[in-house]
Formats: sequence, C-alpha cells, structure tokens
Amino acid sequence: MDSPRLPRRLLLSLVSVLALVSLSTGLAQGTSASAASPAAKSTARPATAAAVTFSDEFDGPAGSAVNGGKWQIETGDNVNNHERQYYTAGNSNAALDGQGHLVITARRENPANYQCWYGRCEYTSARLNTSGKFTTTYGRVEARMKVPRGQGMWPAFWMLGNDIGQVGWPNSGEIDIMENVGFEPSTVHGTLHGPGYSGSGGIGAGYSLPGGQAFADAYHTFAIDWSPNAISWSVDGTVYQRRTPADLGGRQWVFNKPFFVILNLAVGGYWPGDPDGSTSFPQQLLVDYVRVSTDSGQPSGGAITGVGGKCVDVAGANNANGTPVQLYDCNGSGAQQWTVGSDGTIRALGKCLDVASGGTADGTLVQLWDCNGSAAQQWAVPAARDIVNPQANKCLDATGGSSANGTRLQIWTCTGAANQKWTVTR
Repeated sequence: MDSPRLPRRLLLSLVSVLALVSLSTGLAQGTSASAASPAAKSTARPATAAAVTFSDEFDGPAGSAVNGGKWQIETGDNVNNHERQYYTAGNSNAALDGQGHLVITARRENPANYQCWYGRCEYTSARLNTSGKFTTTYGRVEARMKVPRGQGMWPAFWMLGNDIGQVGWPNSGEIDIMENVGFEPSTVHGTLHGPGYSGSGGIGAGYSLPGGQAFADAYHTFAIDWSPNAISWSVDGTVYQRRTPADLGGRQWVFNKPFFVILNLAVGGYWPGDPDGSTSFPQQLLVDYVRVSTDSGQPSGGAITGVGGKCVDVAGANNANGTPVQLYDCNGSGAQQWTVGSDGTIRALGKCLDVASGGTADGTLVQLWDCNGSAAQQWAVPAARDIVNPQANKCLDATGGSSANGTRLQIWTCTGAANQKWTVTR
C-alpha cells in the first residue's frame, strides 16, 4: 500500500535537544502493507544474556508527569504533516495512571488558545523523546502498548539518528518501530527512512492481526531487533520483516550509529486523515513499558554441519519466504549462521527453519519462512545429533544421502544414517 504521506517535522521546543529549536525531521512513511497474519504468535527470541540499558516501567502516582531524567516533552504543532493537534507541556496530556502505565491523551479542546498552522488549534496531545537523555546503537528496542482507535488517530513509537542536528533529516535516518492509523485498526507499520528513501518512499512493511482483531482491543508488544546492517521488526514476538543494506538498491544505510526514542499520539494529517463524526474523544495511547537492551535478538549463531562436512545453508542467502534450505560448502556467511532458540525454533536471516506447508510425510522439503509459532517450525536437538520435527516425529535429512552442494534438506523417518546427523554450533 502506497500512502500519500509527507515527512513529519520534529518540532522540538527545548534547546537541550542538540541546542536546536523547531528541528525538522520525518516520521510519515510509505510502507507496503504486505501484512502477515500468523495463526499463532511466537516468542521469537532465543535466550541470550542481555543488559538492559534503558527502562521505564512508568511506575508512580496517578497524574504525575513522566520522569524528566529519561524523557523530555515536545511542544507545538506540526505543519509538515498537516496534523491537527497541539503538543502540550507537563502532565496535561502525558501522565502516569498510578497502575504502571503512561497515558498519552488526545482531546478535542483548546484550553489555552493554542495557535496551529491552520489557525486556532482544535486538539491537544503529547509527544516525548529521549534526545539528550538516552541514545542507543543496536540492541532490542521494545514497548508494550495499547493504541487508541478512531478515524484520524496516529500513534507512533519511533527513533531518530542522534546526529540530526548536524546532517538533517532524512540523512539522520529514522526507524519507525510502530505506526498505526485509525482507518487500519488491524494493521501496524514498520519503516526505515534515509537519504533517497524517505517520506512516501520509506522502506517497510505492515503487519495485520488475524481474524479482523483490532490493535486497540488489547496490549501488544512492538519491537525491533537491531544489529550491524540488519533490523527486524516484530509484534508480540512474531518477526514480520527484516531489512538490510541489500534492500536499499545501492542507497546509503544510515543505521549503524546512535538513535534516540520517541513516543507520540498525533491527531489527523496527510496519512490518517482528519477525525470525523465517528471519532470519539478523548483517545488514549497506553504504554506499559519501554525497554532497550543489548540483546539484538539476532545473535551471530553458528554453523550446522552435516554429511560430508557441508553446512546447512539458505540458498542464495535469500531471506524470502519459501527459500530452499540446502547443503553447501561452509563459508561463514550469514546464510549459514543458525541460532537454536529456547522457543524450539532454528533461525537464520531473521526467519525460521520451516517444514513446507506443515507437512509430515517423508520427503517434505524444508525452507525458510516467517516465524509464526507453528508446529512446522518446532525442532528438537537431542544428544544423538538428530534434528527432529516433533509434529512429524521425523528427522532433518539430506535428500538421497548426498553431500553435493545444493542438496535439498527434507524431513524423513529417523534412521540413524549419516545424512541425518548434524553438529550444531551453539
């Protein structure tokens, strides 16, 4: 889905943000809504040691403002996106609820005669960021949130390059971890913006809940797992897209540097459209927590070797759904780096080792596929050096007992033969 969206202007009213006022940037993006609808969610990350570098659990008395040591509040309007709200200071529109949540509230009001680009402002809301307080390069960045509902609502959880004051937007880079617009209640978007791929040309994807569920009905966890030259997006642990420099068509990857975090609830704009008679106010973005850890969710993993000393390999290093998994000469590439997760998955290139179509018959091929928590992606690795799919009760097998490059892998009744024995590097 291409959306007629323009860059968002970062209207920072506090001089502590790189000593700049009314700094320009962008959040709006043009994403392709290639939305996955997995039948079951996956606890997508393997158990790895992680150091928490930033955490706000939003504990505190009801009505209190956010922790000023972690966040600063932006004020003003936003003409570039034609948003309708005025971002207020203090705890007027961003306050704790006394139950461990931050509540960002959008109201149809103007208590202080705020002036917006279109005249007297019609709405108030809040926007906060960690610039000057906290930045991170790589790791897992996540928030558990419940979004608002209604035409014109535009909640977002995103990041900007900390060098925006020096290089401007979009050269600074922007990582949109989660955006939702009210007319798509079942879908969220994750997007990258950078030089030559910004605004409506941002590179990203959408993720949709199955069965027409709305994100506003419950809390969901939105995250990126970020490592050098790779970013994966997930919802409730299910990875729905992975981006690398290969996706940029030769354009510059600007995401190997410090970024800061932003939360906001916009009202109206080019992308969501303005509220209408169906939109009720107030609307609230509820945030249970924001956490950043050194665990990128993409550990380097290791090789899985089999018959003939060959490595389990993703054909062509292609992470598209359905890519064959094969044997190939070991070469140390990312296509041969596999992580055995505590959730029973085996992962490479941000996706899961998958039995095609959930088959259980001898000869069913295995492939790379979006992690979806299904039984087709569950594997046991016992001491006997088998790799077993419990649903089929069958072993990972090199077809025909061959060790030739390009030999496809499949499941087959476990026989104990050499073409079913694997050495897993953990």
